[in-house]
Amino acid sequence: MKTPDEENAQDDMLPEYDFSGGVRGKHYEAYRAGHTVTIHHSDGTEEVQQVAGSSGMIELAPDVQAYFPDSESVNRALRGLIQLIPKQSEGS
Repeated sequence: MKTPDEENAQDDMLPEYDFSGGVRGKHYEAYRAGHTVTIHHSDGTEEVQQVAGSSGMIELAPDVQAYFPDSESVNRALRGLIQLIPKQSEGS
């Protein structure tokens, strides 16, 4: 039986890419806390943006991830649920 990592491995991975020493989730806590992004423009200027840790990122439980492997599948399912929610009148 294959491990989840083996099932996700792509056959076209080049041999010089060795992730065997990688640690899953190593930067998870730091990313969730927030980070700084520097954008280098072609005119030589830089733009620095602070990204909050909760900027739209939602963590799915592993059992849910099995059904929704990417953002598009999650969004498609949620849009379907939104259609089931009764619209509220503006006065409520």
